[in-house]
Amino acid sequence: SGQVRGLCGTFNGDQRDDFTTPEGDVEPGVAAFANAFRAAGACPALPPGAPDPCQAFPGSRERAEAACAVLLGPPFQ
Repeated sequence: SGQVRGLCGTFNGDQRDDFTTPEGDVEPGVAAFANAFRAAGACPALPPGAPDPCQAFPGSRERAEAACAVLLGPPFQ
């Protein structure tokens, strides 16, 4: 706790700084935060207001919820 930083947040109990970029800036939105970790040229940048992935890929919702359940499980509580 309090020793991590990155795409999974800071894990310090303060959600306001979970979108801290590698440069130490706190981004207000998901797209800008994710783009800060993007490897140049590896994939296109997310546009502001990125679509909800559950709506864009409805068939993947169950698989995604199962994968996220791991992050919500006892080891991360």
